[in-house]
Amino acid sequence: MPDSIIIENCSPTLAGLKTGNIFTLDRNQVSDIKKELCDLNHCLTCKGLRAIPLRVTEKNVLIYLYRPDKLKTDLSSDEAKEILLEKGYSCKSIEHDIVHLIRHIHDDCSFPHEIGLFLGYPPIDVRGFMEDTRKGVKCVGYWKVYGDKEKAEKTFSSYRKCTEVYKKCLSCGRHLSQMIVNTRVS
Repeated sequence: MPDSIIIENCSPTLAGLKTGNIFTLDRNQVSDIKKELCDLNHCLTCKGLRAIPLRVTEKNVLIYLYRPDKLKTDLSSDEAKEILLEKGYSCKSIEHDIVHLIRHIHDDCSFPHEIGLFLGYPPIDVRGFMEDTRKGVKCVGYWKVYGDKEKAEKTFSSYRKCTEVYKKCLSCGRHLSQMIVNTRVS
């Protein structure tokens, strides 16, 4: 799995700034997705991250790279639980909720917009997007903002700067494993 794709799509998560990211890999970019994910997770798990496939087709693989500890915190908020319960999630564990998300991705005609909660987006913004994608939008960056515009713009700026720094480090020869911030609690 090319480090450049992971850096381009997941730098804020690698740096511990964001809960998770999703990205698509062309099946031509990987020879054995199971082996590559196993190798990637070997590097990630000791630093508090995981990568799993959300959807696998003949043409591509949708990967979810995330920090389980951050996800558990994010999904424990009352607002996040309310949204997830409305969408049929059990809210018993993040593992159960991820399995439910994968089912939604496979079975639903439309993409499950509650995925924003799994990426660390504020519940107010996820709810706003789910209710009406156009009404009440205050700004657009990594997601559509319906709530705190100033906070979101600062977050977007930090994500952009982080990605720039990570890309520069990669171009200077640093390996992906050297750029992952360890947020794992021992």
